[in-house]
Amino acid sequence: MSAFFKPNGLLSFLFLILLSMASCNDKDDENLPQPGPVPADTTAARDTIRFSYLALGDSYTIGTALPDSSRAYPYQLVERLSEDSLLEGETPDIVAFGGWRTDQLIAGIDTADLEETYDLVSLLIGVNNQFQNAPTDVYAIQFEQLLNSAIQFAGNDTDRVFVLSIPDYGVTPFGENYPNASTGVDLFNSLNMDIVEEYGISYFNITEISRQAESNAALVAPDGLHPSGEMYELWVNEILEDVKAKLYE
Repeated sequence: MSAFFKPNGLLSFLFLILLSMASCNDKDDENLPQPGPVPADTTAARDTIRFSYLALGDSYTIGTALPDSSRAYPYQLVERLSEDSLLEGETPDIVAFGGWRTDQLIAGIDTADLEETYDLVSLLIGVNNQFQNAPTDVYAIQFEQLLNSAIQFAGNDTDRVFVLSIPDYGVTPFGENYPNASTGVDLFNSLNMDIVEEYGISYFNITEISRQAESNAALVAPDGLHPSGEMYELWVNEILEDVKAKLYE
């Protein structure tokens, strides 16, 4: 007699096979790497830092003799800083004039309509004191007074203040008529640098950069004396990262 499955027996047999396959799949799934927890987003949203800037100085600060005065270093600095997606600079306030000595800058600040505080304050002054043979001791006193004014405008935060050394006009076509210019500039820079270091304020020696003009006429403005836009760009390259760090503090 031939053997056969009854219909009910066949269904039971198929059910057992399916149950066995499901059990194997469950075991295989257990051996597979399981997804871990989704990591939390630790990237904190950062607000844009909007900053104000006050530049104090003389003709070297306002871009005298440039076809486009916006190529002067204060404007270039704000522009370069604002290339950072988290920084947004306002148009700089500038108290400066061609030919100003330290005493004239002091008077200019007293009459200027300025904000009470700024996020950044820079100071570059002294070439006209040197050029006009002003007493070095008077320069030192007035320079320190100006440095204290800069600190006050920075909300008494010395980390928000920076000073640039006096450029060397002795290497320019104009300076050829003044053989002692470079020595005189070095003397006045030694005075202002000592004062700045006592306050622990950032000091940028752009004098050496300015001396590149001796072999590169493109670094001098059309008047044969003042910096060109290209020269100012070299200054900004020198100070950019330090100043950017000040804004992030």
